[in-house]
Amino acid sequence: MKLSQFEFELPEELLADRPAENRDESRLMVINRKDETIEHKQFKDLIHYFDEKDVMVFNNTKVFPARLYGNKEKTGARIEVFLLRELNPETRLWDVLVDPARKIRIGNKLYFGEDESLVAEVIDNTTSRGRTLRFLYDGSYTEFRKKLTELGETPLPKYISRPVEPEDEERYQTIYAKNEGAVAAPTAGLHFSKHLMKRLEIKGVDFAEVTLHIGLGTFNPVEVEDLSKHKMDSEQISIKEDATKVVNKALKEKRKICAVGTTVMRTLESAVNANLTLHEYEGWTNKFIHPPYDFSIANCMVTNFHMPKSTLLMMISAFVGHDLMEKAYKEAIKEKYRFYSYGDAMLIL
Repeated sequence: MKLSQFEFELPEELLADRPAENRDESRLMVINRKDETIEHKQFKDLIHYFDEKDVMVFNNTKVFPARLYGNKEKTGARIEVFLLRELNPETRLWDVLVDPARKIRIGNKLYFGEDESLVAEVIDNTTSRGRTLRFLYDGSYTEFRKKLTELGETPLPKYISRPVEPEDEERYQTIYAKNEGAVAAPTAGLHFSKHLMKRLEIKGVDFAEVTLHIGLGTFNPVEVEDLSKHKMDSEQISIKEDATKVVNKALKEKRKICAVGTTVMRTLESAVNANLTLHEYEGWTNKFIHPPYDFSIANCMVTNFHMPKSTLLMMISAFVGHDLMEKAYKEAIKEKYRFYSYGDAMLIL
């Protein structure tokens, strides 16, 4: 398929800049692939579509406060530093994005915090906005990470132009987040409340957890018309033995296996055995799922509403079928569903 097939007109007012008042009371569009039907529900109605021994797979990555603001030495210019990836804990090297990038050259120093106790030196250029920084801090590694957390803010997506609010620290994080390492939230999981999780548990639905640390590469624009030529950035994933046991048992018994989010779907599809079961895995994935694609593990999924021409939209098209996806998105715009990170959700059966 071609990039141009994923273009659509999205009214700006449908981009959600704040979460629903209660996590599980966002709207839920339910798509049945077999019958090609569309229903409009609330997210907490999700429970009615699952039975005992069905499985929900969650991404337990935890977002860290990746956006920092520093001042350039001598000029004092305010520079945004977005932490992407820790390269070496011992030498405190990080891959980052800087803005405005034209002002930041190798050898420059940036000072953070009112007391300027944290300093970073630019030691390499990686891309037009990318830099490698070495952080200089008098203290242990634990104290250094604590300092980063204190100075950083919740990395809300750029389309949310309002300032970060105290509520965002909690709401831009799933309630089951455990393993720190993501610079963006696995947004399909933001709709799950403690109450809904408990109700699912009482109903007998089984849970499995995997980890994919989301990097900004997930949101990189596709700039080639031929999708087979697009390259995804690598992201770190982890699938433990207990998750494989739960998933493979459900596969054998032909239960529903629900991927909660595109990140879970990518993780599962990155660790498929020759006999089409799930295996343990620790490593990286750069898997790009777009039509046509045969899915091996999950047979249903929860996801948010995605941006035009995004790799996330392409995965949804591969899973639901392109024509039905187009129909669903037209319906979502007509019914004024809220899009993107803080937006509403879709359940695809």
